[in-house]
Amino acid sequence: MSVETITLYRPVGPKELALIEASGYKRFPKRLMQQPIFYPVMNEEYAIQIARDWNVGASGSGYVTKFDVAKSYIDKFVVQNVGGPIHNELWVPAEELEEFNDHIAGLIEVTKSFFAEK
Repeated sequence: MSVETITLYRPVGPKELALIEASGYKRFPKRLMQQPIFYPVMNEEYAIQIARDWNVGASGSGYVTKFDVAKSYIDKFVVQNVGGPIHNELWVPAEELEEFNDHIAGLIEVTKSFFAEK
């Protein structure tokens, strides 16, 4: 019997991507002190906006990650809209990130990469 999953996306910069890679593409890294929430987004279009428009400017590159999470676990979070129609995300408290990681089904995949123009 398979578990029903929801596909989520996470825009990341090169440092976070290196930590994901170090986990074998199985886990997201702990949040920093100034990061009280972990926010995966609900669609790739929004993740692309953040990776391309924010991460590239901040660190020279941005990446979109895609991953599946057990729906039964995700259902406890309320979808937060933070702007336009596509700007939906989940707010996972930083102290719950390890539990969130435990509910990832399969591997975290990089679907898009963006780099600063030279």
